[in-house]
Amino acid sequence: MKSVMNRIVMGFFICGLIILFAGCKPSEGGGQKKRKPRVALIMKSLANEFFQTMENGAKAHQKEHADEYELIANGIKDELDVSRQIDLVEQMVSQGVDAIVIAPADSKALIPVCKKAKEKGIVVVNIDNKFDDEVLEQNKVSFPFVGPNNRLGARKVGEYVAKKLKPGDKVAIIEGVPSAFNGVQRKLGFEDAIKNTKLTLVTSQSGYWETDKANKVASAIITEHPDIKAILCANDSMAIGVVAALRDAGKVGQILVAGYDNISAAQQLLKEGKIIATADQHADRLAVYGIEYALQIIKEKITPLDFETPVDLITAETLSSKK
Repeated sequence: MKSVMNRIVMGFFICGLIILFAGCKPSEGGGQKKRKPRVALIMKSLANEFFQTMENGAKAHQKEHADEYELIANGIKDELDVSRQIDLVEQMVSQGVDAIVIAPADSKALIPVCKKAKEKGIVVVNIDNKFDDEVLEQNKVSFPFVGPNNRLGARKVGEYVAKKLKPGDKVAIIEGVPSAFNGVQRKLGFEDAIKNTKLTLVTSQSGYWETDKANKVASAIITEHPDIKAILCANDSMAIGVVAALRDAGKVGQILVAGYDNISAAQQLLKEGKIIATADQHADRLAVYGIEYALQIIKEKITPLDFETPVDLITAETLSSKK
């Protein structure tokens, strides 16, 4: 009886060893398979075509490099949902991702939660909308910024518009969210162009990046300033709202409209002459630049620095030349 029990115990022991070694099967290279880094892309409003293009570009890149990293892409419902974006960062931290590539909805409010991510050993790369330098200093933290020179891009747009006008002509600016660095920089770029070309700025108001809000702002502006000659918008979504306001007022073609982002809807209006200029910061590549940089930081343990990406003036002429 004792010998039978010993054989049973030995059988269980051998089975246990088989299971153990099967679970620790080495990879073909001779060692355990290395886990691919997980990169979280956190964007602003996915209702905005710009960020839809950004997401599609990132997903296409990941598909081409599926053996190099995993991608988790998220965005918020509208440009002002800052608390939801903070929640998304916290979720990615709790999931233990290796990197967060973020286009912050607010240049200040997202800094503390991104600092927590960095303290957990997560690589954080700031894209599109730069974090506020003063708040970064207050929090004693830094993140590499990968994105375009928004002030330069807006100045290019403003100077192109000015060529269609004469000194002294009245113009207006419709700004983005006042707490967004890129919105502030685009406003400054428009102001640079206005000052350099001796145009007259009659008002600068926020449309909060949104078509409907910009439509209402533009309606009020053209009522108050019926002799205005141009409206410069800090993104294309707002420019589309301005075009609608001009149509309702019967002033399409009488007031020049410019935007920023080069979304497809704006391209159609460019071809029709309803928008005369925009700026292309290459939404399909912007997140990819950030992702590639994050992977480089993870792999090479480099000290991250800012990296400026391209921004180009787009007009009806440049669109036709690309055909």
